[in-house]
Amino acid sequence: MNKGHRCWIVVVAQLTPFALLAQTVDQKQPISNDDREFETALPPLDQGVILPAPAASAEPVASPDSDLNAPLAPLATFNAVPLPATATEQAKGDAPQQLRYQLRLEGFQEVGLDDRFRALSALLHDGKKAANATQIRARADEDVQLAERLLRSEGYFDGTALATIPAAVAPGAVAQVTITATPGKQYNLSQITLTGLADEPHLLAQRALDLQRGQPIQAQRIEDAEARVSLRLPEQGYPFVEVGQRDILLDPAAFTGDYSLPVRAGPKSRFGQLRTEGDPVFAVDHLNVFPRFKAGQIYDSRQTDDLRQALIGTGLLSTVSVTPVRTGEIQPDGTETVDLLVQQVQGKARTLSASAGYGTGEGVKVSGGWAHNNLWSPEGALILDATAGTQQQEVSATFRRSNAGLRDRTFQAGIAVSRQRFDAYDAQSVSLTGSLSRQSTPIWQKRWTYSIGTELTASRETPFDPADLSRPKNTYFIAALPLQGGYDRSNSLLDPTRGFRVTAKLSPEAQKQSGGGFDTYARMLAETTAYLPLLTNNFVLAGRVRVGSIVGAARNDIAPSRRLYSGGGGSVRGYGYQQLGPKDQNNDPIGGRSLTEFSVEGRYRFGNYGIVPFFDGGRVGESSSPSISHMRYGVGIGARYYTNFGPFRLDVATPLGRRPGESKVGVYISIGQAF
Repeated sequence: MNKGHRCWIVVVAQLTPFALLAQTVDQKQPISNDDREFETALPPLDQGVILPAPAASAEPVASPDSDLNAPLAPLATFNAVPLPATATEQAKGDAPQQLRYQLRLEGFQEVGLDDRFRALSALLHDGKKAANATQIRARADEDVQLAERLLRSEGYFDGTALATIPAAVAPGAVAQVTITATPGKQYNLSQITLTGLADEPHLLAQRALDLQRGQPIQAQRIEDAEARVSLRLPEQGYPFVEVGQRDILLDPAAFTGDYSLPVRAGPKSRFGQLRTEGDPVFAVDHLNVFPRFKAGQIYDSRQTDDLRQALIGTGLLSTVSVTPVRTGEIQPDGTETVDLLVQQVQGKARTLSASAGYGTGEGVKVSGGWAHNNLWSPEGALILDATAGTQQQEVSATFRRSNAGLRDRTFQAGIAVSRQRFDAYDAQSVSLTGSLSRQSTPIWQKRWTYSIGTELTASRETPFDPADLSRPKNTYFIAALPLQGGYDRSNSLLDPTRGFRVTAKLSPEAQKQSGGGFDTYARMLAETTAYLPLLTNNFVLAGRVRVGSIVGAARNDIAPSRRLYSGGGGSVRGYGYQQLGPKDQNNDPIGGRSLTEFSVEGRYRFGNYGIVPFFDGGRVGESSSPSISHMRYGVGIGARYYTNFGPFRLDVATPLGRRPGESKVGVYISIGQAF
């Protein structure tokens, strides 16, 4: 019997009823080798298998294809509730068992890539767990590519990496995955070429590039060098410099590379005029107040950035850009005049502000303010403030003109009505003030500051009269010329961590009492603060020294609100507000003519929180000469919560050598550091 016949028999056996097959086998009929006889024995293809007739039934028998030809039932008739899990399935649970693995690195530490690789590794990024071995392999392949990229970035252009993964891991075991780096030899710079530059910009670019023959070809080194070219040439008069695509030709035999960088310097330029586009917040005449350069000076991108920052500091622009624009105007020396295009987008001119605080002896104080910072353009602001407290209330209105004819110069005039009820004095006052100043703001902190002002005040107060030990009411009319100068080398206005500040104040004053004489005197105050980070930037040692003096009049002839006091959250903590110094028979402070204070803090920050132990000291004297004799001290600890606008401060302190009538504990709450 040939193979073809056997195949046919098998096929027929699959399609023929078992009885027919058995019959064929039992009779052992020989099959002719004649194909015609063989084909004659085959039933026709359209002749189905004849089945025995079914028994008589009252119901018709369905055709085998009737179910296939019937229309599908609607989906809504299906039961979508899953079958209940078997006991075995419940025991196993639904969560697939994850494979755990460990990563071992070889060859990375030697080339200084261990930390960088671990920070970017896919195997480490996903928690050292995988759904299956295929996922581990995919992560390992990704890490191999990462390793080779890192090697090339450090100049190991022949470096390779290999991942080793065990073929099988016992259930519950930890797979050991190894990434092996083979760096090879590091390539160094050989020839360094700058193309496309004339002599002067070529020299400037070469100095800025600062690449030396023999240095490793490291990506960070090359990118930093090219960034310096893009930065330094605009600072030297070339605002339109274009740095092209580098080319490094490697020599595998010498392990070196020839570096070539095309640079287009553009024309050397000089400052021209200012132009403006966008929302007309500032016209060109006011924009001309801000530049620190003059037309005709060699272009310097640092001056352009300074102009942009000054415009941002006004707070009236949401966005602003300053871009050099070619004019085609060529000067006799070959330089081209470029104008600066200022594109302005108007910001919000109205602002709301609020603050609150508490201090022992000072009580609760809540302040709020509204300002329209461009009510009288340009930069003419109306500011309304109100303060409500348990011991002081005040309302004030201020007109302020920023950048008044000169950059950073501010003119300010205001009126204030206040009421104060402290242990030292009661006062109801009306003040008119005016000043011309240069002050720091949170957006624009300045190194040098000054203020020249005038003040007219009428105040009804309750001074202590030593003759009859009483506090009669008296009215004072005061004219003052307050002067202030400051030098700031700290790194922050609200939360400094390094640097120092020096501030000096001088206020010559003339005073007329109702029913009394005319007095003149001068109030002086000097303060120095310093900030020093220790060990890490998380711990800052901060210190403050303050001295003050009043000369020219006796203490009792000076209005109580103009005398010097000490004690409180911004002074010597542990004591109530104004509680240090001379007191009357009722143990109420009466102030003095000299002041000496110091504070030392250790500011430790962890995350958005901080802890601050501190030690303060101070005294107030009756004479005008500051002294350190009979100093009083306070010690305490504070908590800080750091926000975007400054730290929230809570200080708790106690006086050392507490005397009768003094509080055991002082509590102070405010925004910002103590100094």
